[in-house]
Amino acid sequence: MVVKSNYSPRKYGAFLDWLHILMGIAIVIMAIFAFTNPNENMVLFPMIFFLAAVLNLLTGWAYLKLYPRMKKKRASGAAYLAAGALILILGVVSAISIWGGL
Repeated sequence: MVVKSNYSPRKYGAFLDWLHILMGIAIVIMAIFAFTNPNENMVLFPMIFFLAAVLNLLTGWAYLKLYPRMKKKRASGAAYLAAGALILILGVVSAISIWGGL
């Protein structure tokens, strides 16, 4: 007997699309504030890194979950996860350097 799972690539695709749109808007708004007045809004830089890392990590996880048999999609999912991990490390270093001095 085949058990049907209740996930569909379309449902996760729509979720990822909305996640990219909303987090992209948030990142752009924070970047505008951070670059227009960097002395006052220096706190936003680590938050931008963290949001970008979360976005990459969730995208990579979704690619690995949705396309378990497609090698190219799995490779791009692994690349998203690696990029997300790298950006997360940069965010932690940025947070330590900026928030540690407050």
